[in-house]
Amino acid sequence: MAVDVRTEIVIQRPRAEVAAFASDPDNATRWYDNITSVEWETEPPLAVGSRLAFVARFLGSRLSYTYEVLEWEPGERFVMSTAQGPFPMETTYAWSDAPDGGTAMTLRNSGKPKGFSKVSGKLVAHAMRRANRKDLARLKALMEVVPATA
Repeated sequence: MAVDVRTEIVIQRPRAEVAAFASDPDNATRWYDNITSVEWETEPPLAVGSRLAFVARFLGSRLSYTYEVLEWEPGERFVMSTAQGPFPMETTYAWSDAPDGGTAMTLRNSGKPKGFSKVSGKLVAHAMRRANRKDLARLKALMEVVPATA
C-alpha cells in the first residue's frame, strides 16, 4: 500500500532562514527525532545530485538509506529520494510566506513500504504523520528561539 503523508506548520521566521536551516543536512539530527546520523557521500554544498547517507529509527527498526537530491530551489522547494531499503521514499520540503507573517513549511513523505510486511500501510502512515508533526514542532521551537538580551 502506498503512503503519502503531508504535514504543515507555520514558523515565525523569515522563509530564507527556515529553508536554509531545514534543508541543511548537517542540521537534520537537531530537528528530526528519529534521524541518528547523516553523512555526506558527495562533497558539500547541497546541489541537485548530492547524495546523503541517513541512519534512522522507525517503528522499532534501524534504517540505513541514501537520499539523492532531485530538486533544490533555495527558499522554495527541496526534494530528495531513495530507492533502497525497506521503504523507498521521496521527501519534499516546500516553503512559502505565511498569510500572517513567518513561513509556512510543508513536509511530504511518499512511497511504498516493502520491508514492513507485518505492518499495514495505514499504520505506517499514522506513525509517519505523528513523527512528522513532532519533527516540525521541534523545528519550530528551534527556529523561534529568541536570544536573551542583557
